[in-house]
Amino acid sequence: MEKALITGFTGQVGSQMADFLLENTDYEILALMRWQESMDNIYHLTDRINKKDRISIFYGDLNDYSSLQKLFKTHKPDFVFHLAAQSFPKTSFDIPIETLQTNIIGTANLLENIRILKQSEDYDPVVHVCSSSEVYGRAKTGIKLNEETPFHGASPYSISKIGTDYLGRFYAEAYGIRTFITRMGTHSGPRRSDVFFESTVAKQIALIESGYQEPVIKVGNLSSVRTFQDCRDAIRAYYLLSLESQKGKIPKGEAFNIAGEEAFELPEIIEILLEFSDMGGGIKVEIDKARLRPIDADYQMFDNTKIKSFIDWKPQIPVRQMLKDLLNHWRNEIKRGRIPLNR
Repeated sequence: MEKALITGFTGQVGSQMADFLLENTDYEILALMRWQESMDNIYHLTDRINKKDRISIFYGDLNDYSSLQKLFKTHKPDFVFHLAAQSFPKTSFDIPIETLQTNIIGTANLLENIRILKQSEDYDPVVHVCSSSEVYGRAKTGIKLNEETPFHGASPYSISKIGTDYLGRFYAEAYGIRTFITRMGTHSGPRRSDVFFESTVAKQIALIESGYQEPVIKVGNLSSVRTFQDCRDAIRAYYLLSLESQKGKIPKGEAFNIAGEEAFELPEIIEILLEFSDMGGGIKVEIDKARLRPIDADYQMFDNTKIKSFIDWKPQIPVRQMLKDLLNHWRNEIKRGRIPLNR
């Protein structure tokens, strides 16, 4: 039975990657997490984890080379979905060193372990390196971003993902590791962290509905225009790319944009979310200066032509449904007594 390693297992993408693989494959899943991480996104899997029903946890850290060494020498996964990162652009301005350390050096630690095992034991997994559309930074208005668009770091996070992106290609070109790199555009849906725009808006609406917040939504920059897609659509693309890579149909080190095909100005996203609430008409929106970034990637439109030439894929979940599912996620969290921070 083939094994798949998921780094960043407890995050939105990692936990939903596990859900997808459990439902659509017979892989054994190895889930990498730090021992102190939140369990919020994976409580629904704990019974299977306890029973070792196709999924088990390995406690480690991207910044602890020895823990990764033990993981790879012991388990040798056939697929590696490298999703772990310090993934919050706004936060990266406050913790730039940790962001760079985790995303660049952490990725190098992972790829170095694979390189050494490849040389000594002919170990040859398929490795998905998750970059980000943030590598393109401040794009020119009216330009559709394709995989040849020059990088332009607009935050410590985007700079860290530029490093991650280059590492994925380098280890393919220099050592023949079967990597592919994805640059996912704005993605959301259930389990999206509340530090991201559409999720903090949905969370605040749910808090207001439940009486935990005054009827005012606090937001940052609203001048951004971008595409949105459901995370579950992106995960399907990750899986399909991994299969084509295993078959040798994707050149090693190839990079792919994966983005939604519905574009919105950010005020439109707020309007849609408010439509789903009976209190929508009585809720105000205010700019909170504390939520503004020093520099912002305020225009991101993508060209999905390349990925569609390699796999049969396109986004299937409409953005309105994605946003409704996100709002219901926060409503359900509050009903369970998990009151999120007002941030």
